[in-house]
Amino acid sequence: MFSQTPVLIAEDNLYVALDLSNAIEDMDGRVVGPASTVAEALQLLEQHPVGAAIVDCQLGEHDTASVARVLDQRGVPFVIHTAVPASPTMATLYPDIPVLAKPSQPEVVLACLLAEMHKARPGNLARLVVPT
Repeated sequence: MFSQTPVLIAEDNLYVALDLSNAIEDMDGRVVGPASTVAEALQLLEQHPVGAAIVDCQLGEHDTASVARVLDQRGVPFVIHTAVPASPTMATLYPDIPVLAKPSQPEVVLACLLAEMHKARPGNLARLVVPT
């Protein structure tokens, strides 16, 4: 279903990251990451083409608004998967981005991500956004 689309996972819970990674690979996607820190997520975005992303609201003690900003600037569809409420910054800047509360089954998260990908690029889910 992901047609080899590279999907960034920005998640600091190892078990959640592994579950999402396995589910993405099972659905013919390629995993970028997982990134457990904001710095690592930003570095991965600079080094790898990414076609979609799953972002936790908070990695460690840091808000992921900077990661969301880069994704938004590049037109990369993403969903927020979090155990804490979205920060005011995230909620204000990205009111239309789906927020999925943990724990969510990986299949639910990926179905939501696929819907976002389809909204962003109907008929062309495999288009990549290459870092500049």
